[in-house]
Amino acid sequence: MTVEKPVISGINIKSSQNRLLIKNGRVVNDDGMEDADVYIEDGIIKQVGRNLIIPGGTRTIDATGKLVMPGGIDPHTHFELEMMGAKTADDFYKGTRAAVAGGTTTIIDFVLPQKGQSLIEAYNNWRQKADNKVCCDYALHVGVTWWSASVKKEMEQLVSEQYGVNSFKMFMAYKDAWMLDDYELTCVMEACTELRALPMVHAENGHIIARNTERLLARGISGPEGHQLARDEEVEAEAVNRACVIANQADSPLYIVHMMSKSAVQALETARLRQKPPVYGETLAATVGTDGTHYRNACFRHAAAHVLSPPLRPDPDTPQAMVEALADDRLQLIGSDNCTFHEKDKEIGKDNFAKIPNGVNGVEDRMSILWQKGVNTGVMDPCRFVSVTSATAAKIFNLWPGKGRVTAGSDADIVVWDPTLQRTISAANHRHAVPFNIFEGQTVVGGPQYVIVNGRVCLDDGDLRVAEGSGRFLKTPVDSPYIFGGDAPSASPRPQHHSPKDSPIKISNGNGTPDLQAVQRQLDSVSVSGCSTPTGRKMREPGQRNLQNSTFSISKEVEGLDTKTSVRVRNPPGGKSSGLW
Repeated sequence: MTVEKPVISGINIKSSQNRLLIKNGRVVNDDGMEDADVYIEDGIIKQVGRNLIIPGGTRTIDATGKLVMPGGIDPHTHFELEMMGAKTADDFYKGTRAAVAGGTTTIIDFVLPQKGQSLIEAYNNWRQKADNKVCCDYALHVGVTWWSASVKKEMEQLVSEQYGVNSFKMFMAYKDAWMLDDYELTCVMEACTELRALPMVHAENGHIIARNTERLLARGISGPEGHQLARDEEVEAEAVNRACVIANQADSPLYIVHMMSKSAVQALETARLRQKPPVYGETLAATVGTDGTHYRNACFRHAAAHVLSPPLRPDPDTPQAMVEALADDRLQLIGSDNCTFHEKDKEIGKDNFAKIPNGVNGVEDRMSILWQKGVNTGVMDPCRFVSVTSATAAKIFNLWPGKGRVTAGSDADIVVWDPTLQRTISAANHRHAVPFNIFEGQTVVGGPQYVIVNGRVCLDDGDLRVAEGSGRFLKTPVDSPYIFGGDAPSASPRPQHHSPKDSPIKISNGNGTPDLQAVQRQLDSVSVSGCSTPTGRKMREPGQRNLQNSTFSISKEVEGLDTKTSVRVRNPPGGKSSGLW
């Protein structure tokens, strides 16, 4: 993974080189869990294991009863984006600050050129906005919002080492703004095939949306509820199917952003079974954490704050269905699509829902919301949680294994996750720049106690300390082995998962907090062979030691019982012995 070191005025970047040891935790990767210590030096994970030999002057974090996971990667953010006559409230400092607070240590933002604008000019604008503000590492997707021979030439330049872009986004919606027609979509996907880059698509039928909007406004439906009515599930599912057909015709892989409905997931599932080039689906924290009933709230401020595209669905079963789709690999990633707007900007559309700037929060609460809805309910194991929040994004966008994994040689982007940490989400204490949170009042159990970004402890036992401009720009090389190297079949084998109603493990005790003993049983039951493995990678040779057999116990730690290792060093009078007892 290629990175550029930032030039930071007034910040001691050497702080990222402090030695750090995380002891007594359970390391969770997408393919297994093990009880291990993690030693960090110079912003890199140097050792993972037990009985590590550590130099003096090393800070130690006791992770007893905690999970040690790779930092989250949010593949979908919009910071400092100008759209629909407004500019997003979260800039690259406030947005990445919120990301780190929630356990996300890398974000991938979108460069979105205007019609006719040079893609490279827009890319340079985004770099100028971000480089001196980001608190964590970031990469960039580039939007293709118009098509010509010059656009194709600029795509060729952008995938070079100089710029480091491997993904291009297209819109099938936003007619007369960013939308491309089917011919243009085909041309862009063919270009991506030639470049070994990944096309991304916002899948909604823009022509149908435009006509539905005209009809609704003519009937006097002008409030936020019209936004959902104009773009129902069928409108999304049709576009998902069409995008997949076009990608297949272009012999191209495809990544579909922010999938919001059961119908869209079904269309994706069908395509993944029939197509050879891999197809990936992303959903959002908003999709699993709330629903479209808010569009009919009598308060315009409340209803408009939930407006995004595709919209939240009023079907009350949608959030659970999306969590299950993430758990069994019908969906592969979860992003935030963080795109916040001030109330005054949302009010631009007070008399016309089509003019409400689209976007919600989510970058801070993405991981906690999914843990609450997925892991605490028994639908998803911790390994799959790591996969959909971090590891799969790292693989798809060619940041693996520098990002998305706790292993020697990887970047020291780590979350020490406390599965018993309880908080109530509220705009009163979130880090976003807006006084509204779409998850307001929800209680989540499980969250980051420590967040380490490139070796720097940025969330220190709940105390957030980030440095503006300390993040790095990550170049994402094309020809990702995960996409093009045969490591990722288009339809991965689905791991088994338990639904809340048929699972033998009941995580919740019924009052919104987890049963700690049930949590421990859930973790203990997830052996190397039991974790979800979307890559189908072989896990353990016969006879190889199973690192999951351990005395790790969340419930014992909470009860104050001694769980220290039984290995001790003999140190008799007259000098140390090398014997282990």
